Amino acid sequence: MERISNWADDYGLKFKPPGEWLPWLKWAVPIVLVLAVGSTSFYMVNTDEEGVVQRFGKYVRTTEPGLHLKLSLGIEKASTPQVTKIFKEEFGFRTIKAGVQTRYGKRPEEEYLMLCGDLSVAEVEWIVQYKIKDAREYIFNARNPEKVLRDVSESVMRSVVGDSSVDEVLTSRRAEINVEAQTKMQQLLDTYTVGLKVVAAKLQDVNPPEKVKPAFNEVNAAQQDKEKLVNQALEEYNKIIP
Repeated sequence: MERISNWADDYGLKFKPPGEWLPWLKWAVPIVLVLAVGSTSFYMVNTDEEGVVQRFGKYVRTTEPGLHLKLSLGIEKASTPQVTKIFKEEFGFRTIKAGVQTRYGKRPEEEYLMLCGDLSVAEVEWIVQYKIKDAREYIFNARNPEKVLRDVSESVMRSVVGDSSVDEVLTSRRAEINVEAQTKMQQLLDTYTVGLKVVAAKLQDVNPPEKVKPAFNEVNAAQQDKEKLVNQALEEYNKIIP
């Protein structure tokens, strides 16, 4: 101890023997412990969230918005997923920057190319809007609920589009396809109990593939010409035979 004191004197330091600083240490340890416990004992749940508390990884309780207590020092952990926010997943396209001049990324071909019921191929883009309806299921029942949603959505949309002709997908059955796809997606998600609710499934752009688009446009033009001629003939018929 004397050697340490001499070393401190050589460097101009004031050495205090243990008898002088040990009493302070007795107070410092409890204070640090209290601060550590206090800082990990409270958690806040915002108005758009639900709190899900785990104790050693096991579900304990769900809490409403507000300030809450939990066991500290890692014994209990609180997760606060947003349960009122509407999320969106895009299929067949990717938005890089939304706005007046929206920018899109590279289109994933494996998503947007689909076989229709008449064996025609269409490029189908759609979105799925969803929210968390059960915070406990969302956290505990799937490692990646969003991945489950994407897989379910793509499977269902391919099935629904596969039951329709390309003309129906492009025009007459779009609204029906949206409703049918949303219903079937929700049924599958409920089966998997991932805690998600499909708010809407909406077809966006639906087009024939670029390679066959000129031929497809020619067929559409011919169909329109045919309907025009039929209407003109009916008009002349009604003039002659009222």
